Amino acid sequence: MRQPLPLALAQAAPVPAGAPVSQFAEQVEDLLATFPGTRLVVYPELHLVGSRVRPAERDAELAEAAEPLDGPRVAELAALAGDLGVWLVPGSVCERGEGGALYNTALVLSPEGELAASYRKIFPWRPREPYRPGDRFVVVDLPGHGRIGLSICYDAWFPEVARHLAWLGAEVIVNPVLTTTSDRAQELVLARANAIVNQVFVASVNVAAPTGTGRSLVVDPEGRVRTEAGEADTVLTDVLDLSEVSRVRRYGTAGLNRMWSQFTDSDVCLELPLYQGRLDPARWTPDGTFPPPGKE
Repeated sequence: MRQPLPLALAQAAPVPAGAPVSQFAEQVEDLLATFPGTRLVVYPELHLVGSRVRPAERDAELAEAAEPLDGPRVAELAALAGDLGVWLVPGSVCERGEGGALYNTALVLSPEGELAASYRKIFPWRPREPYRPGDRFVVVDLPGHGRIGLSICYDAWFPEVARHLAWLGAEVIVNPVLTTTSDRAQELVLARANAIVNQVFVASVNVAAPTGTGRSLVVDPEGRVRTEAGEADTVLTDVLDLSEVSRVRRYGTAGLNRMWSQFTDSDVCLELPLYQGRLDPARWTPDGTFPPPGKE
């Protein structure tokens, strides 16, 4: 029997550049003291890296803060999650990868104190971000609760990301954000759109003012905003029943639209020239999420 997933989205200002993990640990401990039932804690994009306005300073700061995933910072974060017994997404970090390449990488640390998954941002915000793009979609099972998928900020503007995460079985897309610009209004629309067209939960957590524009939110699989923040430092809490995804897909959004059940065995493949590939009806439905048409 799956249990509901209590989560907390920490809409906060970034930790100062160079601050020890212990300073972040205090933030997480204070959050859990206030919301002790939380099982998944999520912070904004690059929360642990600090922030500078001038691009030259920012890029140098990011490069200085970069570490490989087997470095001391990830080890300390994993130990923190294990000590607190929660699933922890500390936003994203600047990862130093193969050949010294920099990646904007989201981490998922488990209650057992392990690095459960890492995701490299596929769509860096060009030309402002000095990262190489990632090359794979990442989902993570939270035993007893369900499966989450990871995206980072600008990834939300590309529907292929949310679609693939949903196809891989994600029931909630966790989207850490560092938006300091006026397009947060559009991102709120995209969060709802990605939830609607994929019939998944979306949890988007942005940086608080004055660094960012806030307005973190949680959207349900039918596109309804369950909770939304203003711009100030705050914590959004919610309890998600991820089995709602199966219900919506089985009966349809608003009891009508079943997009994942669109195709039948007699439908032909649709060529997708943009991708030099095809949409194959036999591969359309996510495995294991709900029965295919005619087999319910």
